[in-house]
Amino acid sequence: MAILKGRRRAYLLSTMLMGAALPFCAGVAQAQQAVDDMGLDEIVVTAERRAESSQKVPLAIQSISGETLAKTGYTSVTDLQYTMPGVQYDPTQGAAFQIRGVGSTSFDFSNAKSVSVVVDDVVMDGQRANGLTGLVDIERIDVLMGPQGTLFGKNATSGVIAVTTGKPKIGETSVRASASFGEHAERILNGTVNIPLGPVAALRVSGFDQAYDGFGRNVTLDRKVGSQHEYGGRAKLYLEPSDGFNLMLSGDYAYHWDSSVRTPVSGQPAAVTAILNELGVFPGPKSADTADSSFGEITTEEWGTSLRMNAKLGDLDLTSISAYRVTRYDNATPANLTPTDRYAYIPFNNGYLDTEKVSQEIHLASPTGGFVEWLVGGFYNDLRARQIQLQWATLGAPLYANGVPRPTLIALTGAIGVDANASLFDAQNETMAAFGQVKFNVTPRLSLTLGGRYTHDNVSQSLGFVNVDPVPVAGYTPSFVGSSAAPAIDYGKVSGNNFSYRIAPQFQVTDNVMLYASYSTGYKPAGIPFLGNKYAPYRDETVKAWQAGIKSEWFGRRLRLNVDIFRSDFKDFQATILTKIPDGAGGLIDATVIGNAGGLRTQGVEGNVAVQPFRGLTLSGALSYTDAKFTDYVYNATTNYTGSRLTNSPEWAGTAAIDYETEFGSGFGVRAHADYAYRSEYWTVVGQPAYSNVPAYGLVNTRLTFALPDKKVEFGVYARNLFDTYFSTGWQNYGALGLLHYTSANARRTVGGFVNVSF
Repeated sequence: MAILKGRRRAYLLSTMLMGAALPFCAGVAQAQQAVDDMGLDEIVVTAERRAESSQKVPLAIQSISGETLAKTGYTSVTDLQYTMPGVQYDPTQGAAFQIRGVGSTSFDFSNAKSVSVVVDDVVMDGQRANGLTGLVDIERIDVLMGPQGTLFGKNATSGVIAVTTGKPKIGETSVRASASFGEHAERILNGTVNIPLGPVAALRVSGFDQAYDGFGRNVTLDRKVGSQHEYGGRAKLYLEPSDGFNLMLSGDYAYHWDSSVRTPVSGQPAAVTAILNELGVFPGPKSADTADSSFGEITTEEWGTSLRMNAKLGDLDLTSISAYRVTRYDNATPANLTPTDRYAYIPFNNGYLDTEKVSQEIHLASPTGGFVEWLVGGFYNDLRARQIQLQWATLGAPLYANGVPRPTLIALTGAIGVDANASLFDAQNETMAAFGQVKFNVTPRLSLTLGGRYTHDNVSQSLGFVNVDPVPVAGYTPSFVGSSAAPAIDYGKVSGNNFSYRIAPQFQVTDNVMLYASYSTGYKPAGIPFLGNKYAPYRDETVKAWQAGIKSEWFGRRLRLNVDIFRSDFKDFQATILTKIPDGAGGLIDATVIGNAGGLRTQGVEGNVAVQPFRGLTLSGALSYTDAKFTDYVYNATTNYTGSRLTNSPEWAGTAAIDYETEFGSGFGVRAHADYAYRSEYWTVVGQPAYSNVPAYGLVNTRLTFALPDKKVEFGVYARNLFDTYFSTGWQNYGALGLLHYTSANARRTVGGFVNVSF
């Protein structure tokens, strides 16, 4: 039966690619009849730090333009997972991206990200932040699959998500604005202004404000669960005083607030279930309700500035990128489920994280077109994080009895014998690297790329204990009992050196067909975690990766077909595991800790196709098969996860889209768009498929746009998740509270209307 199901899934998903190509066969005649019809738009990327066609880069790349992204209706960078089959986002452990099933899954502050998000060439590596909120004025997003480090400043063992935002244009005045309003009080407002400042400069400013009401409800407080509000902006000043020199000064700010908290599914104590049912909350896989008398919310605020300078030194290009970024992340996520005067578990669970980073990247590049093309560079990055974390628990006893607060709380973030109620983490991740790449154009059709990177890392972290005034948090002053002994070692530092490299031959079979292959290695530094008041350093992570593929265009660029195969073998992968730690009351509590899995393998096949049968109609699709498993994962000689699939990693994922546009004689235009995203089942806790399973699901989005003859005003309607398909974003077994989960706003239908203006 399982084999048959797998075959059905394979058939279904493969037809997503084939189905997109079928109309082409019927429309070849129309496709070639008009000389002025240029076929599919060329995709220009900077994957190798040079602007070039994606079809000429010997690397597996998934790209999406800002215009295409807007058609999907998605509003957050984390929604990229529904537009690119090889990308996933895990909100449960460390809140980070995964590529080909692999990503960082740890809350530890010394743990580097496996997938780097790079916005306008600046690495966004702050913990708990992705560096981009609000998809306004996006030019394109390129996802580079597999280890990256020979061309990008920060080493990444799994891949890079490179975001390019709009660039100021000299001599052009323009204004673009958009407003969308939909169900669940959804609003999406954004605007961009480009202002010329004389003949050598321009200013570009964009802003956004977006919000929606939550999916569930807190019945005790009568408030929505899962609501969200974000706003922010970006400004870029571009100066080009001469053909040989230009600079870009950028600044951005973003604010994010949400009330997305864990809600009950099953396994709660009978008394808790009875209280919930009495209050109208019925736990289940589709419930997003809770009855906690404390409101859970997360607030993120981040801002930064960067200066990019480019100078011509004869035929050479010298580029410098300097950046400074700050993040504030505050979370208040209580875990009680019921009113705390009836049952409480962890009524006060607050974290206050501040990060600050500086980075400097510089690289020098040769001109293109010669026998040898090269680029060399250096990178420095200093990221510092400081968090105060408090967890004050009753572990089942009510917080209030007859209106009187409990006099003593268990400080899960304290220590036995230490006069403190909160933990203080201080971490520093410092990276220095030199990297370079050389490409030999052996013949007009055959070339060989060699890249290398030397990295030195210093990683340190300390754990201390402090007293936080309980009155602003709890409303009164209890006494505290530490939950476990302080660690024997409260500070650790590791340094590491690594040389990683890449070898990539490519052969241009014809002008429009290219074969390529690559072998590359990658590295993540070791770390110093303190989890459960335990000091347990973990080793560095390395990877060896192979990939090979074909990139092709046919029939006057009306059919684009790319396919690649890949395999990556990780050694000492930095993973998390569910384990037990003392709860301060003589028992144990579930907690996740980070350690090394001896081996991990991810392998599979990826493909994408785009077809333009005739002017105005474009069909596209992408499909990925990923087999990502631990090949060696024995923890403490008692738990063996060898053979387990990676978390949040569907075996099959695919997308399909259709776009049609036409213009009538009057100049009135119509555009229609529909897209579909599919993911096969996966689970969110290592080795626990039984209770953390997320069933397979697919999402359909549609958009219908009408354009007035002057093209300055557009309006229309949209539907996100048209068929109201439900899915859960993550499951967690949270000690005595049983099985909990998160719910995404994308797991419900949202219909609305929009208007766009530009002039």
